[in-house]
Amino acid sequence: MRAVVLVGGFGTRLRPLTLDTPKQMLPVVDVSMFERVIARLGACGVDEAVVSLGFRPDRFVEAFPDGTCAGVRLHYAIESEPLDTAGAIRFAARDAGVDDTFLVVNGDVLTDLDYAWLVSEHRRLGAEATLHLIAVDDPSRFGVVATDDSGRVLEFVEKPAPGTEPTNLINAGTYVMEPSVLDRIDDGRKVSVERETFPALAADGTLFAVSTDDYWIDAGTPVAYLQASLDLIDGSRSSERSVHPTAQVASGAKVVRSIVGAGAVVAEGAVVEDSLLMAGSTVGSEASVVGSIVGQAAEVGAGARVIDGSVIGHREKVASGAEIAGATVPDPSTWQ
Repeated sequence: MRAVVLVGGFGTRLRPLTLDTPKQMLPVVDVSMFERVIARLGACGVDEAVVSLGFRPDRFVEAFPDGTCAGVRLHYAIESEPLDTAGAIRFAARDAGVDDTFLVVNGDVLTDLDYAWLVSEHRRLGAEATLHLIAVDDPSRFGVVATDDSGRVLEFVEKPAPGTEPTNLINAGTYVMEPSVLDRIDDGRKVSVERETFPALAADGTLFAVSTDDYWIDAGTPVAYLQASLDLIDGSRSSERSVHPTAQVASGAKVVRSIVGAGAVVAEGAVVEDSLLMAGSTVGSEASVVGSIVGQAAEVGAGARVIDGSVIGHREKVASGAEIAGATVPDPSTWQ
């Protein structure tokens, strides 16, 4: 079984952490998001991942120089220009010579979905393509997918007004496709799988969908990325090690439901709560970091406060005594 893994985006929602780093290469605890996605695929029987690359492909190649990740072979398909979701799927699959049923996953979706089961359901349904759906509390924030009793997709409703939605099931970003889907996608232009390809398949009656209640999160925003990380240490999903063995936490510091990365330092009297400190970061004496993210090798000065979902970029410095509340450093106006 092969899977096309979409990782070509610029990660704009996660800036400044992604100004020079693909979001899938960011750590979730101490394992990259990409490796977690690939490991889950491998555990479900995928033996080759066709990686659709765009932004900073060198970061992936350098991280996995032997062409494997978590025991799964990697085939890199590097776009010369952005082709949108369907265009990227077509380009990557053609580049790898995919000629049988294949999976498509988004590289920023973390889930416990059984991909082998999804493929089995796809074949049982006799579908040309099958979507994985997940229920959400507020479907008005998403596009929902309406199906008939057999699972055949009837329509897509984009961000329905509260109380008008036909369902609370949304497209969860994982698909099974037959190679015939690739023939439906125009070559050499941007094509959206959500806005063009799927509606065309639905109109022909060959698009199906199945839902599960598995753990699922789109980790593409700071809030969700932080949540995905905390879910792995607080028992929500698992209970991984939260403080790296090489980190230094002073005896008088307080670390609560937080991740302290390799080589990070939390000084005397500092408080770190519901937060992520990446590798090599420093939190000075009497400083507070609450509900926020501190990037690699970044410094929070003595007595400073970083709170309310703030994001401190890699190698940035927060001055002693400063307060950063619900903001980013550097300021977005300086991003390029």
